[in-house]
Amino acid sequence: MPSARDTNMRFKFSILALLLEVIIIVLFGIFVEYNNVDTSLSLYPHFQDVHVMIFVGIGFLMTFLKKYGFSSVGINMLIAAFGLQWGTLMQGFWHMDGGKIHVNIESMINADFSTAAALISFGAVLGKTSPVQMLILAILEITIFSCNEHLVTKILQATDVGASMTIHAFGAYFGLAVALVLYRPGLKNKHENEESTYHSDLFAMLGTLFLWVFWPSFNSVIEPGTISQTTAIVNTYYALAACTIVTFALSSLVDQRGKFSMVLIQNATLAGGVAVGTCVDMSIHPFAAMCIGSIAGIISVLGFRFLSPLLASKLNIQDTCGIHNLHGLPGILGGIAGIVVTAIKDEAKQGVRFTPGMQAAALGSSVGIALVGGALTGGILKLPFLGQVSDQNCFDDSVYWEVPEEEKPLEIQANNYNEHSRFEASM
Repeated sequence: MPSARDTNMRFKFSILALLLEVIIIVLFGIFVEYNNVDTSLSLYPHFQDVHVMIFVGIGFLMTFLKKYGFSSVGINMLIAAFGLQWGTLMQGFWHMDGGKIHVNIESMINADFSTAAALISFGAVLGKTSPVQMLILAILEITIFSCNEHLVTKILQATDVGASMTIHAFGAYFGLAVALVLYRPGLKNKHENEESTYHSDLFAMLGTLFLWVFWPSFNSVIEPGTISQTTAIVNTYYALAACTIVTFALSSLVDQRGKFSMVLIQNATLAGGVAVGTCVDMSIHPFAAMCIGSIAGIISVLGFRFLSPLLASKLNIQDTCGIHNLHGLPGILGGIAGIVVTAIKDEAKQGVRFTPGMQAAALGSSVGIALVGGALTGGILKLPFLGQVSDQNCFDDSVYWEVPEEEKPLEIQANNYNEHSRFEASM
């Protein structure tokens, strides 16, 4: 049964959400204008692909928890809708022209990218945080993300077209740092609701398929050159395919009965798209892209099988969705691949020559800033007045959502019946 504190948090959420939206609208009124010389309309189909990944793909990927589907899709939508507005401002402040932020399709894509980092972090604390905490996390993470992205792309002048480092590694290690600070000893032994059902896993697999199909657009959309963009699409296409075959093979191999694990198929099949991202637009040959995808599948499967339990038991990092294995480790692999490729090949773009040193610095800054920023954010989210759901109410939609009566715990049904009876008696 939800506590009085949980009920109070709903009131706080409404005030916070409305206040933040008013602030954003005012800031848009002051700083944001149309880009009247916009030539990015050709990007709109790719933007739609990325948009579907953000709202549908990631949202449904997290619906595997049996009693947390409403929150997985719904809070994902909340964070994304807020994040794309805040991301427009935070990224736009770095590129103002005449004191104004000029928006177009390209800026909308970049805003979605900044939102993706926050949604990745959401996966680490899924089921254990309140909507208020998630709004605060989105504000802080997108702000820090924008600073790191500017550092990587403009100051260090590193390449990361598919954002292996700046989105995936950053979002993963930011989320893991938050999860560490928000560690719950009461959840050391697995919560009864922290498991899936046949249908919840099927919904999550739907999210996987959306992400898998549209990932080539995600990795290629910000690449300006037609040839390089085609190269990015081809490399992602084959990296994902190779990763999927390796994931299925290892999923059966690591199981004592030789059966496939839906958790691995939902997540590790996507790791190839993450890992190939940094060097995806380079002429590395489809063979190399497939090798990167295969290695990503291996480390993701082994991470889920062996590393996640170790992080939970030894380091007190309770990673609900296993973002370390889908985004963290493959993101680092992508950063390393970028270092190797730039060391072997003379890669340049728009007059900038990419060096392994700058690529290494970009990887280090993305992980380092994420860990520090995540730890500080976790400390803020832990402040008593923000509150958070009790251990017993974790992974349960009924704390913050109206759910069908047959899905509610018996004590909540009884409480609703008593309230209805008192209302009828007062009539």
